[in-house]
Amino acid sequence: MSAKNPVLDLFSSGLKVVNLGLESFGETLAGLGVPVVQVDWRPPAGGDTAMIAALDSIANARVDVEAANAEAVERILKSKPVLVGIGTARDVVPGMRPNLVLHAGPPVTWDRMCGPMRGAVIGGLIYEGLAEDRAEAEKLAASGKIDFEPCHHHSSVGPMAGVMTSRMPVWIIENETYGNRAYATLNEGLGKVLRYGAFSGEVLDRLRWMETDLAPILSKALKLHGPLDMRSIIAQVLQMGDEGHNRNRAGTSIVIRELAPHLVMLDESREKISKVLSFMNANDHFFLNLTMPSAKSAVDAAAGIEGSTVITTMARNGTDFGIRISGLGDRWFTGPAGIVEGLYLPGFKAEDAAPDIGDSVITETSGIGGFAMAAAPAIVKFVGGTPADAIAFTEKMYEITLAESEVYKIPVLDFRGTPTAIDLRLVVEKGIMPVINTGIAHREPGIGMVGAGLVKPPENCFKDALAAFAEKYSKAGGTR
Repeated sequence: MSAKNPVLDLFSSGLKVVNLGLESFGETLAGLGVPVVQVDWRPPAGGDTAMIAALDSIANARVDVEAANAEAVERILKSKPVLVGIGTARDVVPGMRPNLVLHAGPPVTWDRMCGPMRGAVIGGLIYEGLAEDRAEAEKLAASGKIDFEPCHHHSSVGPMAGVMTSRMPVWIIENETYGNRAYATLNEGLGKVLRYGAFSGEVLDRLRWMETDLAPILSKALKLHGPLDMRSIIAQVLQMGDEGHNRNRAGTSIVIRELAPHLVMLDESREKISKVLSFMNANDHFFLNLTMPSAKSAVDAAAGIEGSTVITTMARNGTDFGIRISGLGDRWFTGPAGIVEGLYLPGFKAEDAAPDIGDSVITETSGIGGFAMAAAPAIVKFVGGTPADAIAFTEKMYEITLAESEVYKIPVLDFRGTPTAIDLRLVVEKGIMPVINTGIAHREPGIGMVGAGLVKPPENCFKDALAAFAEKYSKAGGTR
């Protein structure tokens, strides 16, 4: 009797196929009645040989990347942001000075600024009394007498254009666990506001009222109340339908509830107290300027860890999208800011939109915002899509993060923790970009908000960062 032939046996017995990659191969066999299991396999980094080499180099790095990342994750998860007060930027923001204008995103010069960024700078200079009108402000901005630096370089964050000047009142958030602080201006509301590039008389009048009335009154109420535990409040709002970036109705409501009993006890006129409460009540985004510095205080605690691939900054200035990596310090890696796809306010269309802008993506960087969209299905009415999309976005983000929050939970996902600590390696290896939801500013200065939606970051900044990380930490690499 002849010996069995394994090859012949393979084709004479019941054939079962596992198909990798292109589905068309499996579909052909399935059409012939052959059982097929389709596996969605793709080569790492989309087959980019340079990126595969960088990933291999990091896997054999001269530092313990896994230990470094474990430390970064722990610092983010253990961070406890607390609202401790309201101050004036020149008094509390590190490095603030009269001729300094802080802005959102990575560094950018006046000549490269987009329309809404320029509009916000113009408004900021007029607000500070450094210019009388638009023409004078534009001349001053181009003169070299005004310094422009990112909010992120001064422990701060700013939504949209993110312009902060020395007189502006700011929230003071302290990371109670690690002692670092973060700052943000108070939120003006939606529509025709400075952060969207508007600078008309009504915009400036509102800013002045926020400086003379709103901030001092809220500061007094906060002193009576005592520090607000932002970690606890953010955990609550995720249970109530917010995600901490573009939906903040629950968060704003909680802040009002916390401060209202103390507001009515102040030695202020009923008219002033009523205006403060009405302003917050009419501004669902009031809470955004609290989630942003809370998020920054958490990820800043994980910055500067030797050998860590955790992303600690994502930010946009309307011209560039930039990221920073824990193990690469303050170095920025940038790519072109994208165009947001979403829903537009009546009378506006895609042609009116400025490129992606703002520091508010610090919420996604920390694990809320777009990463927690499953907690806020109603947000799709603001940014587009369906509730199922919101859940799918969050589920996808677990693939590029290293941990799940121990505090921030998502009810619809059986109270699973939000995806936390973005790993640069996973972003490049899997080709999955962080999901970001955001507002849309008009491309021209002076107009304001025109819509909201979702935006995809440029891939090159992540690839450039990975290559730089591999170069720095390779066994034969330098120390740059």
